[in-house]
Amino acid sequence: MTDIKNWDVEDTTFWESTGKKIANRNLWISIPSLLMGFAIWLMWGIITVQMSNLGFPFKDEELFTLTAIAGLAGATLRIPASFFIRLAGGRNTIFLTTALLMIPAIGTGFALQNKETPLLTFQILAFLSGIGGGNFACSMSNISTFFPKRLQGTALGLNAGLGNFGVTTMQILIPLVMTMGVFGALGGDSMPLMKDSGWILGKILAGTETWVQNAGFVWLVFLIPLAFFGFFGMNNLLPISPAIGGTLAAFVKILWLYGLAFLTTAVGLYLYLPAPTGLGLLNMWVALPLIIVATLGIMKVTAFGEMKVGINKQFAIFSNKHTWSMTVLYVLTFGSFIGFSMALPLAIKVIFGNTHVFDAATQAWVHAKNPNAISVFTYAWIGPFVGALIRPVGGWISDKVGGSIVTQVISVVMVGASAYAGYIMMQAYQSATPEIYFQPFLWTFVLLFAATGLGNGSTFRTVGVIFDRLQAGPVLGWTSAVAAYGSFIAPVVIGAQVKAGTPENAMYGFAIFYALCLILNWWFYLRSGSDIKNP
Repeated sequence: MTDIKNWDVEDTTFWESTGKKIANRNLWISIPSLLMGFAIWLMWGIITVQMSNLGFPFKDEELFTLTAIAGLAGATLRIPASFFIRLAGGRNTIFLTTALLMIPAIGTGFALQNKETPLLTFQILAFLSGIGGGNFACSMSNISTFFPKRLQGTALGLNAGLGNFGVTTMQILIPLVMTMGVFGALGGDSMPLMKDSGWILGKILAGTETWVQNAGFVWLVFLIPLAFFGFFGMNNLLPISPAIGGTLAAFVKILWLYGLAFLTTAVGLYLYLPAPTGLGLLNMWVALPLIIVATLGIMKVTAFGEMKVGINKQFAIFSNKHTWSMTVLYVLTFGSFIGFSMALPLAIKVIFGNTHVFDAATQAWVHAKNPNAISVFTYAWIGPFVGALIRPVGGWISDKVGGSIVTQVISVVMVGASAYAGYIMMQAYQSATPEIYFQPFLWTFVLLFAATGLGNGSTFRTVGVIFDRLQAGPVLGWTSAVAAYGSFIAPVVIGAQVKAGTPENAMYGFAIFYALCLILNWWFYLRSGSDIKNP
């Protein structure tokens, strides 16, 4: 039965006899669907590196707009996606949002077959890839409704943690499938590398034939069966989604709200991005809040019928101060995870791919190609892999000892690790042999990723404790939306500081933010006079 009328998983008898089986089935379809969303959302971080290696006729700053566009679109789409479950139902939402991923996957595959494809085409495809980023909000909101509070940390940690393996899956699978013509004549012709590339096992030399278009086509192998399982294997919970109005009506609501978010994102990007793509009128710190406010505003004003009633009810989360405190703490954890996932490949390429020698005559640093350069594709996946792998552990520990205690511990670790990472980056960026600093750099970032993974699980657990079942889903969606802007902020901040010759300042700034989060978490959830002790 697709639509379930009676659902009370806090009743132990109901959970053991009925709820557990249904909840687990929905969870294990949700996880790979979410993994695909992450992979397609973030694939431009790898694709752009290979486009550069193949000699696509774009400047580095033009290629970087692709990761920025995908990051910003994915974060903004999470805002409406956080409301989808109540308005459209879990099964309807997960099926449609997973099926929509086929559009950027197919489009990217065809666009990459030709070096003459215009930059605008790639920018539109990166924009559509944001659908994958939006999927996290509705996926987490959905799974939170299926499990009892005592299991929220574990269930959400599994969904998010294994779903986050989409980052690692993409970083390993794309370089692999580009090495062979896995789709035969249907996949198009190969291209020779103009520069050395690599994969998980090491370098790939210039001149090697490469099928870069497989970076898009490969996801269809997974998306087609996942859409089938989502449509026929998942459920809508009517106590959570009382006014779905049928499958087609649900699809209309989802497409309408996503369309509104695409509109505000497109306008915001046009005002932010430099010419010739945009006007370059706004800086990042002005553009982001304007896009968020505009998206919320247009959703509220243009909603109609039952959708308007549902949105108004869910807007109640914004009157709760804990929505805002948990938003900041989720930026600490997931925002850092996704931001560093996007920024790390670029940081490795720029800092360790070049030598850095100070020219006394010109009083300037000279950066030249490093003959001992580190292969980006060989190492960039390790940190996100660890962060995703440990995420369910954070949820499990938090179920046992309390989410806020875990958040407090990882905040301390992140303050120290971020500051030390900045110090190492400073040394490497002022060295003729930066590769000697790579091992401490790598392991410090692995520690940072591990802390963010544990913290992702702990913040989910805290949300489950603070909010009731109807509000917990939208809060999870909202906090994940704001935190997802880390995928845009971190590369921009780190890139700007690298360009200025002071990459350490970016990490020192993050360390200060983490210290403020530590104080915030203690004030709201751990001090003796706090409203909510957790524990």
